[in-house]
Amino acid sequence: MSKHHIRVVELFAGVGGFRIGLEGASDVYETIWNNQWEPSTKHQDASIVYKARFGSKGHSNKDINLVPTKEIPDHDLLVGGFPCQDYSVAATLSRSGGIEGKKGVLWWQIYRILSEKGDKRPNYIFFENVDRLLASPASQRGRDFAIILASLSDLGYIVEWRVINAAEYGMPQRRRRTYIVGYRKESPVAQKIEEQGDWVKFDGVMAQAFPFSAKANSESFFPIEGNIKEVSDSFNKNGKNSPFGEAGIMRERKVFTIDTIPVYEGTRQTLGDILVDEDYVPEEFFISDEDLPKWKYEKGAKKINRVSKEGFEYVFSEGGMAFPDYLDKPSRTMITGEGGTAPSRFKHVVQTPSGRYRRLIPIELERLNMFPDNHTYHPDVSDGRRAFLMGNALVCGIVQEVGKSLYRFIYDEAPASTRPIHVQRNPRPFLTLDLFATEEKELLCNKPKKTYKLDGTKRLLIGLVKEDNEKYFLSEEPTKLYYTGNVSKFPSTIALNKLFYFMPHIKGKGVRDLYMIKIVRIGSKTEIHPEEEDRKAPRLVFELEYLESLPKYKMINLNFQRAFTDTFLGRVLNR
Repeated sequence: MSKHHIRVVELFAGVGGFRIGLEGASDVYETIWNNQWEPSTKHQDASIVYKARFGSKGHSNKDINLVPTKEIPDHDLLVGGFPCQDYSVAATLSRSGGIEGKKGVLWWQIYRILSEKGDKRPNYIFFENVDRLLASPASQRGRDFAIILASLSDLGYIVEWRVINAAEYGMPQRRRRTYIVGYRKESPVAQKIEEQGDWVKFDGVMAQAFPFSAKANSESFFPIEGNIKEVSDSFNKNGKNSPFGEAGIMRERKVFTIDTIPVYEGTRQTLGDILVDEDYVPEEFFISDEDLPKWKYEKGAKKINRVSKEGFEYVFSEGGMAFPDYLDKPSRTMITGEGGTAPSRFKHVVQTPSGRYRRLIPIELERLNMFPDNHTYHPDVSDGRRAFLMGNALVCGIVQEVGKSLYRFIYDEAPASTRPIHVQRNPRPFLTLDLFATEEKELLCNKPKKTYKLDGTKRLLIGLVKEDNEKYFLSEEPTKLYYTGNVSKFPSTIALNKLFYFMPHIKGKGVRDLYMIKIVRIGSKTEIHPEEEDRKAPRLVFELEYLESLPKYKMINLNFQRAFTDTFLGRVLNR
């Protein structure tokens, strides 16, 4: 491993949270190979997004069980949020399958790769999982984590872990996860470990990244004995509680563990800090007056009489939740079911300055996990799937801080990055052309039809026409081009891949003429004014096909910068 090159392999990559965090920590981290495969689904959304953001080089969209180790390049750091559905808080712990569950067994693919790499296995490993990993399964508390630690020890690793709630260290979401970092015994970091307790509490990689004070009387020291099958059969066989605390280290199968009280005095982000301005929110994310009582019911306290499959009657009860969500606190934990319009107890709802209630838009969900704005944007990925991807993701800021700390221990100097994670986010987010750099086809292409039927459920963009262009749009040519202003000022919350219709807004009159959007592309006004140098700036170009006109003009409020409105055709036709 050279001073300026830490080769990273990312397993169970999702949409690249580990990669973003590590690149935000230091430029020396370079992801040379990654694997993302979602079983039982044809549409590989996470893989599509990963390739769109980072390129196809070194990307594997194949079941990791079928990938030979020889196809995975040698590397210095292996990372991954190995699938955690079997330990998820979405299911009760007593019903989870643990490491024996369908996705829990994917741990053994990590073990297989490390084992088969032999002397070329990486010096460092960095994994993420849910906090309940430490207490899984319910029938044998802590067994799964003991198996993981024992198997890593047998491969020559010293391993430390921490359960971290991102909000307790200033980040905008209350997301509590287990982070596992390991060092081969021969590595420079492992050589710096002296007394295990001091490493966990004060001196180590995790303690330096996320300081804490120890809970009183929580220290424990114990061995993990026997081969892996013996650990599986007998570890903590009759124990009611897991022996693993929120922080700890294992060396030579000997475990030191302790519970933590976070220590943090820096800046803090809240849910309100990551929201976009109300007039940048597409109308579909607002909750109608008709649906609002349904949302209030879902969020409220309730007691419901139910009957079990066996015929026993019981009362199901649950407490009330904040409605709307508090804007002056970090958000609740985001789950995979965050998307969609259906009322739900678990989805976030905020109240806007105008008093309206709304769901969170995809950019805001990305910000809660500290991803770049529109990271999951892709013409082939729906808003609901974007929400699912974020519900599965980790908080990039946690990875960034661990990455910085690991770098310091390896090189004894401060890290530097040209790609740090931005904490301050623009409440009026604009489009960036980088999102479409790898697109080989136009963003949208609708073929004109000789006969057509208007569909009120399809998306309509209304765009302001400047005075010098009004005559052009009032002429009778059936095809037209509409150029936005400087593309860096186009709202990034308008989903281009969803647009179908366009109506030009004539100042003082409103809208009348309806067009179908054939293509959205990137161009410049030099296409029609080649002699004017000042028109070279990149713009979005809408190629339009005239359909029909309303009987008279209708006045429409332009929400986005008083230049655009993103709505549905039916809303305009029914006004």
